[in-house]
Parts: sequence; structure tokens; C-alpha cells
Amino acid sequence: MQFGIFTVGDVTPDPTTGHTPTEAERIRATVAIARKAEEVGLDVFATGEHHNPPFVPSSPTTLLAYIAAQTERIILSTSTTLITTSDPVKIAEDFSVLQHLSGGRTDVMLGRGNTGPVYPWFGQDIRQAIPLTVENYGLLRRLWREETVDWEGRFRSALQGFTLAPRPLDDVPPFVWHASIRTPEIPELAAYFGDGFFANHIFWPASHTRELVGLYRRRFAHYGHGTPEQAVVGLGGQVFMRPNSQDAVDEFRPYFDNAPVYGHGPSLEEFTRQTPLTVGSPAEVIEKTLGFREYVGDYQRQLFLIDHAGLPVKTVLEQLDLLGEEVVPVLRREFAKDRPDGTPAGPTHASLLRAREDATDEGEAEAR
Repeated sequence: MQFGIFTVGDVTPDPTTGHTPTEAERIRATVAIARKAEEVGLDVFATGEHHNPPFVPSSPTTLLAYIAAQTERIILSTSTTLITTSDPVKIAEDFSVLQHLSGGRTDVMLGRGNTGPVYPWFGQDIRQAIPLTVENYGLLRRLWREETVDWEGRFRSALQGFTLAPRPLDDVPPFVWHASIRTPEIPELAAYFGDGFFANHIFWPASHTRELVGLYRRRFAHYGHGTPEQAVVGLGGQVFMRPNSQDAVDEFRPYFDNAPVYGHGPSLEEFTRQTPLTVGSPAEVIEKTLGFREYVGDYQRQLFLIDHAGLPVKTVLEQLDLLGEEVVPVLRREFAKDRPDGTPAGPTHASLLRAREDATDEGEAEAR
């Protein structure tokens, strides 16, 4: 399995001090957090895409390219790239460049976002969100896989004799995750193409995530990509830790109560009881995270949200130390136990390249 963190890049006042970081401070802090994630042994760093205050990651590939230059091993991803309002040609170009700069340490998570006004800002209609998703992704796939593309659709101008430059590294496109919080059309799309499905898994109860992931696994098999157990699944999650559980609850409560995404709603206790949020000791985080497998099966990627709601950078880096030293090593060991043979590993550029070479060898053998 792969373990990592994702950020939404919010600029939120610290409710305990009143300090609000500048946009420059928040961007630099994100880079420091990504570097620390690699230092403590995590596998993935992912950033969202937002085009409105109070968020700063409006150009995720720019941010990831800068991080790529300062890291050596960690996979750099988005969480999410807006497939509805971003032009597929530009997505294809940006991620091809990022692949080359990072040596292949790149994949992409596609989604529709959660901010309605972004659609007219980029000339689109939110009522067409699902058709936009389907059409834009169909074009994106072709741009990465075909040397010359002739294409015509509903939502953008036609392409005639278009060739992507640069081509994907080793002619292997980035691995694609389709992300959704609640929309069943998205796991269906992921299953149809045999791509990965990422369930955000931070706002909803286990029963909801079970249904979405179960749908994806069944449809993955239906379209002939393998067994349901061979589908590639990622999950989000949220944690806040201190060695003592009550210390974690006391420290995190004011941040939770004022968080832009769920503040002023259910209590911290209600939210932790009803969703994957874990606030407590490393042992409690381990126990709850291992429980995810009970309702989604063996999966490939677990990302945690740890840097939101105005938490100071120092606190976030301490969270990473706890993840790297006490939580992830145990999760790696425990998730590996009784993992069935044939369960896919987390995707990497190297594994995708091997899969393509194996398929080529099999095709040549059949031809002979």
C-alpha cells in the first residue's frame, strides 16, 4: 500500500492565536510539509485545485514541479484536478511536463470540485458537470495515447491533427484516479476505463463509502478489467494526534469548531463517531484506519488530511513525525497481513511501464 497526505491549501486564521498566514506563507508552508512527508517515509503528497479564497493552490502542477525539484522519491499527485473547468489539452500538457521534471513521480486525480461559481469563471455551466467530465476525460485519454488526434465534441472547439508536446514520459501516461464524495457516475467512469477510484471519505459514514467503492469494484469486473478485488482503490481520511488522546481532543477542538469545511456544525465527538475523522493517540488512528478495510476491502492508497483549519506549520510537522514514526510503519505491516495474492500494489510509473511491456510481450507471443 501507499500512504501519504493531501492538502486543500486553505488560508484559515488560527483560532487560538488569531494569526492568519499570508498567501505566500501558506504556499511556502505547503512546500515544507511536502518535503517533510518524504523525509518521514511517506509515499505520496497531493494537492487540491481551487480558484477562490480562502485557498491558494490554483496552479497545482506549478506547485508540484517546485516540490519535485526538492524531493527525490515521493509521488506527487493532485487531489483534485478539475476535469470540468480545466481544458483537457492544458491538463495533458501540464502533466506531461511534470512527468518529465519529476522522473515519472506523477499521477493525477480528476474530479468536479465543490465550488459552484468556478464553472462560469471558466466559461462552463455547472448543470453540465457530468457530461463535461465524461467528454473532457475521453479527450484527455486520447491526447496522452495517440500521436495525432482528430476530435470533435460539445464543449470545446474541435481538434484537427493535434499532437501533444511533450509526449508522456516513456510514452506512459500518468496513472489516473477519479475522485468522488457522493456521485455514482464517477466510480462508473473509473470502472469503464479501468482507472483508479478515490473515495474522498472525509465527510460521510462508512456505509456511504462502502456503497461507492462496491459499485466501482462490481463495474470494474463487469467491463472486463479483472476481478472486483483487482480494482484500484484509494481513500481519504483526517487525523489529529498527540501521544495522549485527551490532549489531542483538547488541542484540536478549536480548530475543528472553526474549520471552513465543517465548523459550526456537528460536534467533534459526533463527527469522529460518524465519519473517518480520528482525533486521539497514534494507536487510535491505527485502529480506525485498519477498520477501513472491513468495508472497502484491500486497497492501494491511503491519504490523510492533516494541515487544514489554521493549524500552525510546527503542529503539522509534528503530525508528520507521528505518522512516519508510529502510525504508517504499523499500518504497512498490518495491511500486508493476509493480503491475498494478486491484490494490486499502489501504482507507480515503473509499474505502469512494466505492465505495458508485459502486454507487448504477450501480444508478440500470441502473434507468433
